[in-house]
Formats: sequence, C-alpha cells, structure tokens
Amino acid sequence: METRYGVHPHHFRTFTTEETRNEFLATDLMKTGELTLVYSHYDRFIFGGVAPGATGVDLPNDDDLKAAYFLERRELGILNLGDAGKVVVDGTTYGLARFDCLYVSRGSKSVVFHSNDPGQPAKFYLNSAPAHREFPTTKATQAEANRVALGDQEHANKRVLFQYIHENGIKSCQLVMGFTELLAGNIWNTFPPHTHERRMEVYLYFDLPDDQLVMHFMGKPTETKHLVVRNFEAVISPPWSIHSGAGTSAYRFVWGMAGENQAFTDMDGAPLPTVR
Repeated sequence: METRYGVHPHHFRTFTTEETRNEFLATDLMKTGELTLVYSHYDRFIFGGVAPGATGVDLPNDDDLKAAYFLERRELGILNLGDAGKVVVDGTTYGLARFDCLYVSRGSKSVVFHSNDPGQPAKFYLNSAPAHREFPTTKATQAEANRVALGDQEHANKRVLFQYIHENGIKSCQLVMGFTELLAGNIWNTFPPHTHERRMEVYLYFDLPDDQLVMHFMGKPTETKHLVVRNFEAVISPPWSIHSGAGTSAYRFVWGMAGENQAFTDMDGAPLPTVR
C-alpha cells in the first residue's frame, strides 16, 4: 500500500508538473490478479482496485494500519466497473454485475475478490474510510442507485449521477460513493467548480478510450493547475482544492468522499469570474 501525505496549498503553488502528479495522481490501479491500494492522509482515505484473474484476491491487512484485519476500524465501498464477478465477505458471496456496488461493514474479517470469467475479468474499485460504528453489508444495483440528472448540452456538461453510498442510500459511517456518466458530446464534469473544506474527495476516471484524456483541474480556485489523466487513473482532491475536468471525449468517473459530513450538496462554489 502506497502512502500519500498532505500538502499545504501554499506549498502546492511551487509544484512542477511531475511533483503534482507524484503527490495527487494514482496510476495503474487495475492490475490483473493484484490489488493496488493508496493510503491518503487526507481523512485517512484508502482507494485502489483489482481485476481478479483465475484465482481469488484477498483484501490484505497492510502493516501500516496496525490493525488485526483491514476492516477492524474501517468501512469499505466496492464498485464493479468491469464484467461479472463476486465478492466473498466472511463466507457470504455477493455477485456483482457491472455497476453493482457493495458496502462492506466495519468488523468484516475476510474479503475476497473473484471474476466469473478470468478472460473477461471484473474490475473492482475500492474506497475505504475509518469508521466508528458498524452498518450492515449491503449490495445495490445501478437500478437501485439514486439517479440525478445535471447540466445541459449548451455548456457541454450534461451528465447523470448514480449515488450508492450516501445519506439517503446505503448507510455508512462517513463514506460517500457513486459515479457520474457524461452523455455523448459532453466533456465537463463538476462545472462550475467547487471546494468543500469539510471533506476530501477522490475521482477515478474510467471508460475513457486509450487514445483520449481528461484535463483535470485542481488547486485553489484562484490558483489552478492541471493534471493529464487517462483511463483508470485517480486524482486525490484535498479539501482546499477544486476538482473539475474536461475530456477529449465522453467518459465516466467514480467519486468517493470522507470527512466532516455526508451532505452531498455541502459545497463552496467557485464563481467562474473568480477562477484563474
């Protein structure tokens, strides 16, 4: 498990492109048969992914957690972004089709990831946050997610949000998780931009063609930088930073949050005339 530390916004002003990528961008998150995890010191958030092959892949208990098992003091959200698979939690099997979500309770001792067909693997994306109480392990399909349509074609940001783990959906201690789908001909996500000092956020971009990219903008609204992001790459967004991107084609992205509250609408907007 790789560790990423917090960065002060004044220090961020001095970053080169390579330094920005090293601190905030996570790449190669969907390795076949190998679970990749990143531990962020922003709200102790962990994210990562795995595409299981012919054998199951266990959720490891990294020594840096100093826990008896990974979910001793944590909760976990899983979204399947690939073909059909299953997740076995303490002996109970949950089949996950594409865009199914599974919330795994704090206190679950064993989590194992499987693909139904190793030739067409599942692609499990994981978000985990510390938890001070337990909520039941719960599965939700895309049809059961809360669907929110936003944006318009005129501003090239027509999109649909699918909310799975949130205050009015799957119950959790602090984790919030879902994904956004841009409609064809639209490129902007989360625009106009915003910050939320009370929560951190991680974006995972996916379903982006290999020859296309997203320009992800971050930083204080008046001092922005950009990251070039490609398929199955994720960006850590500190509470002080905007998190907005424009793609060279339509794409999807998973958003996961943790922090002070679970109110999805708790945002500090950045009016366009102030953005620099």
